[in-house]
Amino acid sequence: MLTTVWGKLTFTDGVAHRNELRSDPDFDPTYREISDFTQVTELAFSAEELRGHAQFDVFSPSSRRAFVAPDDAKFGLGRMFAMLRESRGDLGIRVFRTLEEAEDWVFGTDE
Repeated sequence: MLTTVWGKLTFTDGVAHRNELRSDPDFDPTYREISDFTQVTELAFSAEELRGHAQFDVFSPSSRRAFVAPDDAKFGLGRMFAMLRESRGDLGIRVFRTLEEAEDWVFGTDE
């Protein structure tokens, strides 16, 4: 699965995406996902909103999920989300600087 985000990213956008996945009868929580934040121009949500968003289980804990975040602000946000999910037992999230690195990990063999 590839999710591409662009422009201003808000908390509402994240909630809408989460709800869309959860209500889609074709969605399988074991899917692997790459979320590409390369084209995001503004992060418009608080740390508290991010913590709240991380409380929801959408993917299985072992599902490989990669965030592509080329700049420091987006990379840090991705790491924060990954650490919050790790505290809930989700061990399949990594953050990468390039799409190629993310693809190699998401579609690679299990470690």
